[in-house]
Amino acid sequence: MRGMDEYHNGNEGSFSSEEADSVVKECIESVVGGDDYSQSQVNKWTASIVERCLTQLIKQGKPYKYIVTCAVMQKTGAGLHTANSCYWDTAVDGSCTVRWENRTMYCVVSVFAVAIA
Repeated sequence: MRGMDEYHNGNEGSFSSEEADSVVKECIESVVGGDDYSQSQVNKWTASIVERCLTQLIKQGKPYKYIVTCAVMQKTGAGLHTANSCYWDTAVDGSCTVRWENRTMYCVVSVFAVAIA
């Protein structure tokens, strides 16, 4: 059964959602770590997280084009709902969404990997 904090596409194919999940978590930790939410830092954090994720995914040398999105939200009790849908070749393309949190914020990062033909 899948945990509430992360979703992986059903077809593992050649895209490894587990590897992407690990990369994303490491990037979030290295950028945000134990910091408290700071509105003045959010733009820097989100840009750094997506850039680091892309860099690390590309270093794996797999034949994919990547799209990475990141949202950071302060924990205030408000709701945050996200959704995505893709029309692609499920045999080779894939996605991974990670929800990370600390005591003051949520960070949601999605990775989409599209095989290069």
